[in-house]
This record gives sequence, structure tokens and C-alpha cells, in this order.
Amino acid sequence: MTEPVQAPSKQSIGVALIAPGGYASDEAALARGILALQSQGCVVYDYYDPAAKYLRFGGSDAARVGQIYEAIDNPQVQIVLAIRGSYGMSRLLPLLDLPRLAASRKIFVGHSDVTALHLALLAQTGAPSLAGPMLCSDFGEAELSEFTMSHFWQCLRQPEQVLQVSAAGNPAVNASGTLWGGNLAMLNHLVGTPYLPQVDGGILFLEDIGEHPYRIERMMLQLQYAGILERQQAIVLGDFSNYRLAEHDNGYDFDAMLAYLRAHVSAPILTGLPFGHIRDKATLPVGAQAQLLSDASGFQLTIQNPLTLAS
Repeated sequence: MTEPVQAPSKQSIGVALIAPGGYASDEAALARGILALQSQGCVVYDYYDPAAKYLRFGGSDAARVGQIYEAIDNPQVQIVLAIRGSYGMSRLLPLLDLPRLAASRKIFVGHSDVTALHLALLAQTGAPSLAGPMLCSDFGEAELSEFTMSHFWQCLRQPEQVLQVSAAGNPAVNASGTLWGGNLAMLNHLVGTPYLPQVDGGILFLEDIGEHPYRIERMMLQLQYAGILERQQAIVLGDFSNYRLAEHDNGYDFDAMLAYLRAHVSAPILTGLPFGHIRDKATLPVGAQAQLLSDASGFQLTIQNPLTLAS
């Protein structure tokens, strides 16, 4: 393992581990992730029990809710970190006291399936959370991503983040609004429920993995037909990879899909955000205020982060 990035703190940071969705399929990555957190100045409180996994989940629904409550009730914990995504957070939403989670002032961190928790918290309480790394897939890597680690701790220490991205072919944008979003399938899944925030004039960021471009288009059109996309100042796409095209696609690929969406969605659509199921990912505060400036060479995303460890 490469030398871990050190958390910029003289005091120990309490990190609680929870499995709100799937269980740790790679126990070696789980162990590496715990060691990486400890080497970065964290005290780890592990509420996940590998022996208690249930079906494809990191425990029964009740047990996974219990993990979350144990984490927020621990006064030594500042960060609640998901060990992985997969599926399962949706089952917990009706079982959770979301105002209680928000009142704990813990910083919930994760992506993928954890998007459901981020959006539910924002919708029901207005509380922000962090779309960012998870234990097994990020802290548990054999070689840690310096970008992911540095950006994560920078986000937690600095009230303002500036993310500069080089990306060609994007439209010119000058927009300010609420930064929100996450995994496209999870956001799509929450349409028509009380767990989807009603954000007007926002900057919506999206990512997904293993979704064919036609499935991405179909989910985006559902958001468009539901009136969600047209209410945004801009849509910023992260990584959409690990899909397979077929011969019968006949030239229909991600670029063709993107061109179609840009022609039919009124909000400008940008690509190139370093976020998603990738090694080098930014940490993005869901519910923060942000400004997006874009031109032909790339874009700058300036975020006012309400979730620093000093707050």
C-alpha cells in the first residue's frame, strides 16, 4: 500500500463504519480501509459485523438501522462512513428518524446506493451530507488515490472548495445554486416519493456505472418528463462507464445519447466531473451552495461547504 495521505488534524477524528446496503464482499479491502483510516489520524468505531450479514445485505434491515443509530449516538464520532453501496438503503428510509439523524450533526459520507440517504436527508430536513469515498472501494484500495484522499480531507477542513476541471466540448455556463445529486439510478428511483428534494435553480450532478447509454437516456428523460431537469441551472455529469455496446446499437453510443439530451433538455449539460465509481473522485457536499463557470476549455466549480469538521 502506498503511503496514506494524512488527515490535516492534530486531534483524533472519530469515524463510524456502517453497512446501510451491501456487505463487504472483500474482507481484505475492509481491513485495509480500517488501517488506512487509522493511519490518517482517525479513531475507527466499527458497527458492521461481517458475521451478521443477511442475504445480500450488511445485516437485516433492523440491524442496519441499528448500526446507524449506534453511530450517531456515539459522542466521539464526527464522520459516519458507509463501507460500500450495492443496494439496501432504500429499504431503510421509512424506518429511519431522519430528523434525529440530522440533529446528530454527524457527517454522512458515501456514494452510489448511499445517494438515497443523502437525498432523503436533504428532502426531509434540509441537512447536507457528503457524496464521497467509501471504506472498501476507496480507503480499502491496495494503492490509495492521492486525489481522492486529499480532496476528501480538504473538503472536511476548508469551508470553500474550488474544483478546476479540464473538459472540452461543454457549453458556456455561469450559474449559482444548490449542489445536489449523486447516482442517477437512485435519484430516478426516488421520483414521486417524499425522499426526493424539490430543488429549483440547482446544479445537479449525476453518475452511474454499468448502465448502457439507452438506459441513461431513459432515466434522464424520466427526470425531464417529471419536470426536474428543466428546473436546474445546470447538469454536470460524472463518470458513466463499465457498460457494453452491442452490434445492433448501430452507432448509438454515449456521445449520441448526450447529443440527443442536449438537444431536448433546456438546462445545459456538462461532462467531465471527477466523480462516480472511479478511483480518483471528488467529495461533493450535497445541499451546499455552489457556483459553476464553464467555457470551451473546462469548468470551475466553487462550493461553499457547510460540513467542515470545525463546524
